[in-house]
Parts: sequence; C-alpha cells; structure tokens
Amino acid sequence: MISRRAFCKGSAVSAGLLLNACRSTPFQHTAAPHVVVIGGGFGGATAAKYIRKLDPGIKVTLIEPSEHYVTCPGSNWVFAGLKTIAQLTFSYRALADKYDINVIHDYVTAVDPVKHSIRLSEGSRLRYDRLIVSPGIDFRWDTIAGYDQHTAHSIPHAWKAGEQTAILNRQLQAMADGGTVVICAPPNPFRCPPGPYERASMMAHYLTRHKPKSKILILDPKSQFSKQKLFMSGWEKYYGYGTDHSMIEWISIPDNPVIQLDVNTKTVTTDFADRYTADVLNIIPAQKAGVIAEKAGLTDDSGWCPVNHQSCESSLQPDIHVIGDASKHSPLPKSAFAASSEAKVCAFAVVNLLNDQALMAPAWINTCYSLIAPMHGISVAMVYKLSPDGLVSKVKGSGGLSRQSDEKSRILESGFARQWYDSITADSFL
Repeated sequence: MISRRAFCKGSAVSAGLLLNACRSTPFQHTAAPHVVVIGGGFGGATAAKYIRKLDPGIKVTLIEPSEHYVTCPGSNWVFAGLKTIAQLTFSYRALADKYDINVIHDYVTAVDPVKHSIRLSEGSRLRYDRLIVSPGIDFRWDTIAGYDQHTAHSIPHAWKAGEQTAILNRQLQAMADGGTVVICAPPNPFRCPPGPYERASMMAHYLTRHKPKSKILILDPKSQFSKQKLFMSGWEKYYGYGTDHSMIEWISIPDNPVIQLDVNTKTVTTDFADRYTADVLNIIPAQKAGVIAEKAGLTDDSGWCPVNHQSCESSLQPDIHVIGDASKHSPLPKSAFAASSEAKVCAFAVVNLLNDQALMAPAWINTCYSLIAPMHGISVAMVYKLSPDGLVSKVKGSGGLSRQSDEKSRILESGFARQWYDSITADSFL
C-alpha cells in the first residue's frame, strides 16, 4: 500500500500531466466563450482557476457574495486553539490578478437556462455559454421545531465557517467547568462526514486542559459514522472513552431523532420524548443544495442536484454544470477534496465542450484528514472512476483508512493533515 504522501503527490503529478497535455496545443477561438461560475468555495474557485489555466481564451467570471472565504476544513481546529479564523480566511485577489478571472461580489437571484443568463441582486444580467454552479449547502430548517436561521445566531451550527465558528468557540470558552456540550449531528447525506466527530475531538482537547470536569454528548441519528473505529480508538486514548469518566459520549438514536428545541433552556427533545439539556448546544441540521440550485431548477426531490458524472452537467438543465457539495456524485463524499476533484473534471469537460472536443473518461480522488488530538491524525483516501454504466465507482485497492500501529504513524498523519490543508487551499485560492 502506498503512503499518504506518495498518494497525494502522485495525484498532483497526474493532474499536472493532464493539464500540460491539454495546453500543449493551444485552442483557437473566433469569439471568446464565457463561463460563469456561481460560488467561490473549493469547487467554484478551483473550476474557475483551472479553466483559465487550461484555455486562457475562455473568459471566466466568478460570482461570490463574500469578499473573503473562510474554509470549513480546519475550522474545527479553532476549538483546540490550533487555528484562528484569520488563518482560515482567503481572498479572491490571486484569482483575479494571476489568472485574470472577473470576480464579482454579489448574489445571483435568478438563472434563465433558456436565455443562458443570470441576474444579480443589483439588477444587471450576465450571459454565459456554460454555467458552473457550486453553491455549497443550505439547511433544512423545518426538521427540528424551534430551530431556524434566527435561532442559529445564539445556538450555532458552525457548518459554514466564520462568524458561526467564532460564536460557538466563544460559548465553549465561557462555559463553566463541569458543563455539558451537546452536538446534534445531522442525518446523511451532509457536508464532511467525519466533521462532527473531529469537532467533538477538538473540543475535548480544549476541555481536558481547561475544564476537565465537563462532558460532550453527540446525539447522532445514524447507527455508524465515517472513520468510527479510528475516532473511538483515539477517544479511548485521550478522553477516557468507554469508561465512567469519558469526556465524550456518542449516543446513536437512528429511530429516535431530535425533533424539537427549547431555545430558552437549550434543551432538545427526541421523537421518544428523551430530553437533553446543554450548557453549549451545537445543532447541525439536515442539509440540501444551496438555495440558488433550487431556484435554477437543478435539484430533484432529494434536495440535491443530479448530474452527468462525465461532465458534471446537470441532468435537469442543459449547459449548466453542478459541482461540490450540492451535486449528487455518490459514492464520492461531500468534502472539500471531492469538490476540488469534481471541479477539475468539470473544468476539463467545459473546455472540451466549448472547443468541440470529445470528453475524457474522468477519475476522481478524495482524501480526508481529521485530528483527534494535535499530534494524532487519521485519514481516509479513495480513487473513483466512471463505470461503463455511467456511474461513479470506487477503484478497488486504491485507498483506505489509516493504519496506525504506533505513535509515529499518528504523529505523521497529523503533519500530513496540516500539509494537506496548505496544499488544497493553495490549489484553490492562490
């Protein structure tokens, strides 16, 4: 089995070879095609950058409301004091200056697939030849009575990093020793499958040092979760998991989900009327594609966006591509690395389509790192390919979970996690 470092290095080399091969014969355009990208996260930013690198003759406009992007990857590390919000924050200056991408900070209020145009909140319209939609997630606010967008200001989800992360971190730091943190994990599918469990780990690291009498409860509507054995092994090592004095308690309630919130008492109630009261309450709601995807007619009954996997083109609207968390690319998870991988597949497809060239048979990569403690990292990696029936399938033997038989391996993985973060953010935003 290859090492994580070799795995990631080989993936980068493969992408570079494809890029160089594509650029070796410059494309010729009679008129510059225009690609508009909605959403400046890992999917949208990467797609915009790679289209410009693949074919500088294509005009690219990136539309993103925020002038800065705060990454969800790394945001759990804030709770352990390993990162600050500032260290997670990136501007779009490099995309504009280095790659000549037209960056517009505004909201898209409407998409017209017939006229190939979008409308911005200030009223202007932009025409596109191809549209890439990478809106990330939105929340299903109707799944827990009493929890909505307004309530989230005091009981944060922190599943969109930035101010929400800061609110939750302030609450954790203000909690008295002996307090209880309750994390309500979301049902599948959701952004970053190992995220709630890394969050509990990073909070536990902080609490063991500053508020050791405290406790974290994870209320989970699932019977299992990503990297479960690795997390639980780490919790046993650092946080007493499985003992009477465990700082973390995972409570699986697949038949008894949280259905109601009392904001005043920070109490959640399950379907069987079990009640849990918190000093710090973190509710991560059920999720769906970002709201513009629904407005554009890109979502099906699941709330997510079905796509042609070879090109990422919408199955519902022509000449519109959907990437990142909003798209249905199962078994790829909804992760930053998967979004970046989908973005590159989409960039190649869009360039080929605009130049009347055949589409390539794509492959995707996902690598996901988590920290259980500052010097204890875990990971899962996988390569995916397009199967003959047009679906995405795993490449057998191409990845897997961490194999941690000694302390050195755990320390190395923690270093790889930090290097992975630096690498993927540079690839998307710099």
